[in-house]
Amino acid sequence: MLSYLPDGISSFASDIDRHMTLIYWICGIWFVLVEFFLLYCLIAFRKKEGVRAAWLPADTKKSNAWILIPVFFVLIFDLWIEADSASVWAKIKEDVPAEGMQVRVTGRQFGWDFRYPGEDGVLDTADDFVSIGEMHVPVNEVIRFQLESVDVIHAFYVPELRLKQDVVPGRSIPGWFDTNTEGVFTIACAELCGANHTQMYGSLHVQSRQDFDAWAAQQR
Repeated sequence: MLSYLPDGISSFASDIDRHMTLIYWICGIWFVLVEFFLLYCLIAFRKKEGVRAAWLPADTKKSNAWILIPVFFVLIFDLWIEADSASVWAKIKEDVPAEGMQVRVTGRQFGWDFRYPGEDGVLDTADDFVSIGEMHVPVNEVIRFQLESVDVIHAFYVPELRLKQDVVPGRSIPGWFDTNTEGVFTIACAELCGANHTQMYGSLHVQSRQDFDAWAAQQR
């Protein structure tokens, strides 16, 4: 069903895809059933010679059942979706890995900056370095990031990671991801942020640890 999406490269991409597939089938089946029922009503209760339109007070159990029974099933399916989403949310937002490389991601009109710690491994010290427009990470390792904005609301979006998070001025929003595939992937802004919003792109470079270390040494 999600074949139009690029292949997922994070450990939680399959969880996102599974949850979206569940929503797709539940909403899709309900949509088809409702549309068929609507067509049936249009045909069965169309204007007929000798039959006048009538108003029904809907104060009987039978008439109320037409509302209450569908509402009951909608509630059941909604709780099913909520229960499934809770486990996905916990994995991505609550069970954050304790260890991982730190990167500060800053959105601005109209681009992305990425601040890395130097050899001391600590952000906001004298040996930090900044990459403009390119985020480099080692494959198969946890990346812990902080999202910040210097102007308006942006959204950090990498389809292959199944990761999309708003970036809000005045806040530092934590998050994490990992990767299992080397390559170069597009970082987009998924929040309308100004005249050049559609041009606000960056690139995610997933590399071997050796290649990443060589790149980081050049930046320092």
